[in-house]
Amino acid sequence: MSHALFPEIQPYQHAMLAVTSLHSIYYEQSGNPDGQPVVFLHGGPGSGCNPGHRRYFDPAHYRIILLDQRGCGRSTPQGEIRENTTADLVEDLNKLRQHLSIDRWLVFGGSWGSTLALNYALAYPQHITGLILRGIFLSRSSELDWFLRDVRQFFPEAWEKLLSYLPQAEQHDPLRAFAKRVFADDPAVSEPAAIHWNAFESSIMTLQPYSPENQSTVPKIELARARVQIHYIENQCFVGHRDLLAEAASRLQNIPTIIVQGRYDMVCPPLTAHELHQAMPHAEFHMVPDAGHSGMEPGTRSALIAATEKFKQASYSASLREQ
Repeated sequence: MSHALFPEIQPYQHAMLAVTSLHSIYYEQSGNPDGQPVVFLHGGPGSGCNPGHRRYFDPAHYRIILLDQRGCGRSTPQGEIRENTTADLVEDLNKLRQHLSIDRWLVFGGSWGSTLALNYALAYPQHITGLILRGIFLSRSSELDWFLRDVRQFFPEAWEKLLSYLPQAEQHDPLRAFAKRVFADDPAVSEPAAIHWNAFESSIMTLQPYSPENQSTVPKIELARARVQIHYIENQCFVGHRDLLAEAASRLQNIPTIIVQGRYDMVCPPLTAHELHQAMPHAEFHMVPDAGHSGMEPGTRSALIAATEKFKQASYSASLREQ
C-alpha cells in the first residue's frame, strides 16, 4: 500500500526558545494541539526544517513539533558553532519538551536526525514513546570516510565537480580546504564555497536524478548550513568515540522503533541501518528497494508515513514494550 503525504498545513504556533545566553532555537507546532506529540529532527547537521516535514504526520491525530537545531535555519545566531555539540542539542530537546509541558513524545529523525534521535533516546528514554529512524548515520570513521572520499566510486562526476572548486594543491584534503573558505570572514569567499560544498551532498541524495523546480539558493542560509556541518564533521559529530550500536543494544530494547532505509543510499550506506537493526532486533526494519537517501523519494516517503500511521495505534507501542 502506498501512502501519500498529508495535505499542507500551517503552524498554529511558532516561537523562539532561548536555550543559552547565546543560542535561541526556532520551533513550531501544527496539527492537533491536544494530539499525540511527535518531534521531527532534521538532518545535516545544519539543514533546518521545512514545511514539507509537517506532511509525514496526520494533522488530525498528531501534535507536530518541528525545530531548527542550534545555528540552523531560523535559529540564532545563524551558523554559530560555539556552544554547539551533540550533547547541547540533546539538552535543547529536553528543554523544549519541558517548555511545551510534554511528558513523552514520539521522536522522528532522518540522516543526522537519526543520530540525534538515538543520542536523545539514550539520554532520556523515559520521555520517548517510540522512534522512527531513516537513513541511519552513526558518525563512525568508516561512514565519514565514505562521504568524504569513497562515494566517488559511484559519483565520480560529482566528486570531480566538488574538487574542481579547489586549487590542485588542496584537493587531497577537501574538508580542510572547504573549511578554510567557509569560515573565512569575507562573504565573497565564504558564501560561494558554502554553496559549492552543499551542492555536492544534494547531488547524491536520490536514486534517480532530481532537480527541484524553482529552487532558490539563499547564500546566508547556505553558509550557516555548511559551517555547522563542517564543524560537526571535523569533530566526528561529537559521538565518533562512542559505540552507539552497543549502547542501543543494551539500553533501547524497550523503545518501540521503526527503521526505514533506502537500499541505494549513497550518503548513509545501508550497512549502518542493518547493523543498528542487529543491535535492536525488536525494531521493525524496512529496506526500501528503489530509493537513495532522500526522505521524499516515493518508497521511503510511503514507508515513513506508514510508520507514523502505525504509531497512531496505542496498542502498537504497548505490544512492542511488552516484548
